[in-house]
Amino acid sequence: MYFKRNLESMYFPDRYLVTSALPYANGPLHLGHLAGAYLSADAYVRFQRLMGKDIVYVCGSDEYGAAITIRARKDGVTPQQIVDKYHFLIKDTFEKIGISFDIYHRTTAEIHAETSQEFFRNLYNKGEFEEIESEQYYDEEANMFLADRYISGTCPNCGFEEAYGDQCEQCGSSLSSTELKNPKSTITGSTPVLRSTKHWYLPLDKNEDWLRGWLKNGELDGEPHHDPKEWKNHVLGQCMSWLDGGLQPRSMTRDLDWGVDVPQEIEGAKGKKLYVWMDAPIGYISATKQWAKDHNKDWKDYWQNPKSALIHFIGKDNIVFHCVTFPAILKLHGDFNLPVNVPANQFMNLEGKKLSTSKGWAVWVHEYLDDLPGKEDVLRYTLFKNMPEQRDSEFTWKGWQEANNSELVNNLGNFVNRVLVLTNKYYDGKVPDFDPDIDFSGSEGVDMPMWHDSELLALFDQIDAYSNSIRSYDFRGALRTVMDISSAGNSILQQNEPWKVVKEDPELVKVVMNVCLQYVTALSIILEPFVPFSSKKLRQLLNLEELHGDGELLELLGNLAEGELPLRTGHTIGKAEHLFSRIDDDIVEAQVEKLRKRSELNNEEAKQDEEISFPPFLEEIQFEDFSKLDLRIGEIIEAKKVKKADKLLEIKLKVGPEERTVVSGIAKHFIPEEITGQKVVYLANLAPKKLRGVVSQGMILMAEGPDGNLSFVAPPGNMEAGSKVS
Repeated sequence: MYFKRNLESMYFPDRYLVTSALPYANGPLHLGHLAGAYLSADAYVRFQRLMGKDIVYVCGSDEYGAAITIRARKDGVTPQQIVDKYHFLIKDTFEKIGISFDIYHRTTAEIHAETSQEFFRNLYNKGEFEEIESEQYYDEEANMFLADRYISGTCPNCGFEEAYGDQCEQCGSSLSSTELKNPKSTITGSTPVLRSTKHWYLPLDKNEDWLRGWLKNGELDGEPHHDPKEWKNHVLGQCMSWLDGGLQPRSMTRDLDWGVDVPQEIEGAKGKKLYVWMDAPIGYISATKQWAKDHNKDWKDYWQNPKSALIHFIGKDNIVFHCVTFPAILKLHGDFNLPVNVPANQFMNLEGKKLSTSKGWAVWVHEYLDDLPGKEDVLRYTLFKNMPEQRDSEFTWKGWQEANNSELVNNLGNFVNRVLVLTNKYYDGKVPDFDPDIDFSGSEGVDMPMWHDSELLALFDQIDAYSNSIRSYDFRGALRTVMDISSAGNSILQQNEPWKVVKEDPELVKVVMNVCLQYVTALSIILEPFVPFSSKKLRQLLNLEELHGDGELLELLGNLAEGELPLRTGHTIGKAEHLFSRIDDDIVEAQVEKLRKRSELNNEEAKQDEEISFPPFLEEIQFEDFSKLDLRIGEIIEAKKVKKADKLLEIKLKVGPEERTVVSGIAKHFIPEEITGQKVVYLANLAPKKLRGVVSQGMILMAEGPDGNLSFVAPPGNMEAGSKVS
């Protein structure tokens, strides 16, 4: 099997560490997130596993930084409550849409704080930081220094009026907050003032020369590191633009109360936190450490072995941090690999407009999964087809429907179904054998055994092209090749019409059906990086073992090249089932209407701004009335949805030595698993009432904001369950 061994070693390297940008744990995932940093990485990782490579895919929630505290202030809860809520929602969404992380970690983990502090301490002890006193914006109303994300204003480069103090998300420019025009505090809306404060800065300007050589020429310390021709033009273009404009020292610490502490043994560290773009990328390393610890591996094999390749998948708004700031941190620390590629995608628009969560112009992935169960692969396919790899692209619900009906149903699904139906009809579900020496010269002058071999070699060539597309991060091209293979299979059926000639020329039909079954088998493997749920179902229909990412594609290529059949003759397949089903217009119309209504609602709320109304006060009561209420501290020990009741949760409370059951209409506001351990204020002497067959023994007090969102009336964390509220 020389060919297989040679094929396995022909693509360097053999070990990969792949990362996707850490999503902020301050809100759910939308389609732009998937198209930006996650689906491409997932397809790449799945492909390399199928090629037998040692590859680890890490990600996790970015749980520090101003975006978290902004959301917490808005919702009237603590930052920890925010990150706990959204970490689990995001993690669950990734799992349900099929993103195959080896670990999905979080930056509030202790191992992350230790790793981040070690990096800071290392650079500090080496003298790589500069301690600079500078003027930074201060909100006098909030009585605090403002982190970059607490400041918004007009971008000096493109005029976008909602740029942040560290970056413009419209043009992607890296900014300093003092560069913004018309700055304002996002906390109070007031105009901030400048005040002096000291911080540690990373002198990026002193690293310009090696960064330029590394980015432009692919050289590091005088040695070849990577091929810059393999990098996307817009990535290198942005990087060289920053370098040509002259890099400036960048602050690595902030005056914050939420984040990783600067190592406290360092003089002046009190009250200082690590800047989010110091600690967040280090989350890739801490996640790898945790994965290695869990699996008895050595994390250094992936981060410090020069034969391991590091690849960052991100959106274009994160290019500067992954191509300039983080590589500088890694190199100054020493002994860490720098990325061999940063295949950043551009932005995905939605229905002709720029995607905007603040304006309600977004499709939330968890809602898609709830609204359209079983359509995970339709979304994945549509996003891959329109992936913004080189330029901004667009998602439309009509395009989603057409991709499903025209391509997945009519092309791929139709081909697979016809092959399986005919195999069951003609051969009782067994892969037909044929005589390789039979003379087909009388059958339209075709040598069918030779035709069989040539078709399989053509299939090999197409899969090889598919593989090269993925290696060069051309996922749209690879997906087109998959559909070309399906189209070729359909053409084989149409040109030979086995349903017409099976009686007069059964031997010819055996050859045709054998080829088509090999095509379907190949599709069951090469579909996996793009539509893994459908790949799994197709493997089941073929009665083949589920793919485990153990080099199955490598084996397929080896078999095709050596003339071996991927699907052996005599193998029994299962009964035919449709891989995909058609999507009707009413489903599309419902989703478009949902998007329109959400946008209108958000725009109306934005117009009201300060015109927030609260419910009026109720009639006065006497103290004697209030004194009858027995208010206690309770701790939620279990929560679950009440059957056949969308709004109700059945909650078990610990109240001192007792346990009480409460039925509460908060199911649309909270995920049951996430409120376990929450302390609440509980009305203990409310008369019991039976709701949907469950006896509710009291009431949990809630606060309702003007937007209708509910929050627990949360007592201090050190109050014991059962304590009386008076």
